[in-house]
Amino acid sequence: MSERKINPILKQVLELGPTLIFFVIYLRIKEDTFVIGGTEYSGFIVATLIFVPIILLAMGVMWFLSGKLSRMQIFTAFMVIFFGGLTAYFNDERFFKMKTSIIYGIFAIILGIGLLQRKSYLEWIMAEMMPMHPEGWMILTKRLCLGFAVLAVANEIVWRTMSTDAWVKIETFAFPVLLFVFLWTQIIGLQKYMIEPETED
Repeated sequence: MSERKINPILKQVLELGPTLIFFVIYLRIKEDTFVIGGTEYSGFIVATLIFVPIILLAMGVMWFLSGKLSRMQIFTAFMVIFFGGLTAYFNDERFFKMKTSIIYGIFAIILGIGLLQRKSYLEWIMAEMMPMHPEGWMILTKRLCLGFAVLAVANEIVWRTMSTDAWVKIETFAFPVLLFVFLWTQIIGLQKYMIEPETED
């Protein structure tokens, strides 16, 4: 299927919607206990189980409308499914909580490996969307590698020392906002490395 343009607002809804739905469901059932197959599950784990098909549905709609899924979307969905499955199988919410640390940690490691090779894997993924000179890509990659590492450590601290309620709120809102603000400030600061599109006279 060839890639097609998709409405930017709809794209954001499909990307952010599943997480917000998970948050709303969690708030509704967080105090409840459910018996499934003779085993008791907390509201958090049931919300996690509901979240998995929702994110799959959103990805399916995204693929149907655009004809393409990014590597990051596929990887993130795989991690959600894998750790969501472990959470349900072992009836242990810690698996789903540590998923965020592992995702951020893997991103940091991948970018770090590229830096050791004097390459920017970030450029390979985002060059078409944001043309920039190699020096700028290397600077952004170094900073984002550090940023992902900090978020991975922060998530470990949050879920190990704070309540599930606090973790859900921080995971849903604080981490994405921090990452967005960090990326936005970096892009603004690296404007001098941007490649301006050629215009016809």
